[in-house]
Amino acid sequence: MECMPSNLRLAELLFPHIDKTPEYYETKYPPRNLPEGAIVTRIAPSPTGYIHFGNLYGALIDERLAHQTGGVFYLRIENTDQKREVEGAVEQILDGLNKFGLRFDEGATETKDRGAYGPYRQRDRAELYQTIAKDMVKRGLAYPCFCTEEELEDIRKAQEKEGANFGYYGKWAKHAQDTPEQIETALREGKSFVLRLRSPGREDGKVRCRDLVKGDMELPENFNDIVLLKSDGIPTYHFAHVIDDHFMRTTHVVRGEEWLSTFHYHLQLFDLLGWQRPVYIHTPHMLKQEGASKRKLSKRKDPEARLSFYLSEGYPAEGVVEYLLTVLNSDFEDWRKKNPDLSCSDFRFRPERMGTAGAVFDIDKLRDISRTLLSRMSAEEVYRGTAAWAKEYAPEFYTLLTRDPAYSQKILSIGRGGPKPRKDLTVWSDVPEYVDFFFEETFDPVYLFPDHLEQEDIRAILDRYVQRYTPDDDQQIWFSKIRELTAELGFAADMKAYKADPAAYRGNVSDVSMVLRVAVTGKTASPDTFAVMQILGKDRVLQRLNRAKEVL
Repeated sequence: MECMPSNLRLAELLFPHIDKTPEYYETKYPPRNLPEGAIVTRIAPSPTGYIHFGNLYGALIDERLAHQTGGVFYLRIENTDQKREVEGAVEQILDGLNKFGLRFDEGATETKDRGAYGPYRQRDRAELYQTIAKDMVKRGLAYPCFCTEEELEDIRKAQEKEGANFGYYGKWAKHAQDTPEQIETALREGKSFVLRLRSPGREDGKVRCRDLVKGDMELPENFNDIVLLKSDGIPTYHFAHVIDDHFMRTTHVVRGEEWLSTFHYHLQLFDLLGWQRPVYIHTPHMLKQEGASKRKLSKRKDPEARLSFYLSEGYPAEGVVEYLLTVLNSDFEDWRKKNPDLSCSDFRFRPERMGTAGAVFDIDKLRDISRTLLSRMSAEEVYRGTAAWAKEYAPEFYTLLTRDPAYSQKILSIGRGGPKPRKDLTVWSDVPEYVDFFFEETFDPVYLFPDHLEQEDIRAILDRYVQRYTPDDDQQIWFSKIRELTAELGFAADMKAYKADPAAYRGNVSDVSMVLRVAVTGKTASPDTFAVMQILGKDRVLQRLNRAKEVL
């Protein structure tokens, strides 16, 4: 639309303090100097609460798209709703995503912004929004609306009575044709106003677009004169994010499919402003199975919707990210089977391989991935991960674990390495119970010896073993002594012989081994008993064997 004299007068009347132009900002925020094909993405949360699983879900897509193409991944804080802002929310967002390995190239930080396309907090960008708003008024694309809440409610009731579409448009747009003189009078009277888009859309109009997940779409055209600036001069989400994504040179916008209902607003604004539309990726919701039905994972109902759940439970960050990649890309699991030792960051994410339907959250699958991941880690990696978790969530155990790092790493090295490593641990929070018998402070034995053994048999096993235990024995000699002891006491050293005629024996070699395991560890399930004894050392092994005899 042309800049008519009346529009110029109106623009100056509404925004006398704005002396910049869109061209000024085009120069200030030029196209980024990036390699061809590089993608610029952002995560743009509102600081109105804790960071949740959906944030991580979308941020992972953003991060992969940007970093695998040599692009930029930045953080923008959409804090236009100051009433709902929670103190410390930005710090929580940064800390939460950082713990899952998602780091920003630029954007908001705890103290200040980092990057050439800021400010990265929307409330600090008011002048930019109002500059674009002023230009839209000049071009006849926007106008002030002085309707009160009561007047808007009356319009809605009248539309309901007529069976008309709800909204502010056409004959219902009460202030769309106000003259500059009428507007000036209203301003002198101190009337509050919002700035509305003068939409050229039709009720029966359609707009075509493409989404990398949903494919080609045809949406109803927006015919509503939507609000651009609220009465305090702060933009609505619809207006602000379009301006920000243009001037921050965002190439791809990743967001939940709940935004599809207002997608036509954003497409129309990009087109009216003459800006290139970014590529949109509307992600399906993560669902939860509830009986025979499915529902959206709820921030209010479901603890697993909070990122704090995974951190406090001790899921390794890599495991959560890997689980999400199995949800996001259908070929990730095949890639993992072919590349078991590579980092999941080596996987090339492709949005076109995302499903169009919501995936059901599967805690069992996440636990299986986490268990496999922990089994492949070195003892040092498990130690570091456990220590980091325990420092925040189990401080007493942290003190024990870190008192002698070499000793703790010996414990965690049991059963590691080789083609079939043990899978005793699923999350970091499993470690305290798994290793508690290695520390005298937490050694609390429960002597559940095999039920079918007589007390004198158990005592004889312990007495005889104390006499022949030598810590310098290698594993082969150590086990041969147990077999010799087994035979001496009338137990079957050969399991085939025992199975052929169990009545001929007092028990078998596994019973003898279990007695020793329970005496030394206080548990019926533990890592390899030989390895445990090697780590505990002679004095503690003998002390525990004798202690077990005392309870019989």
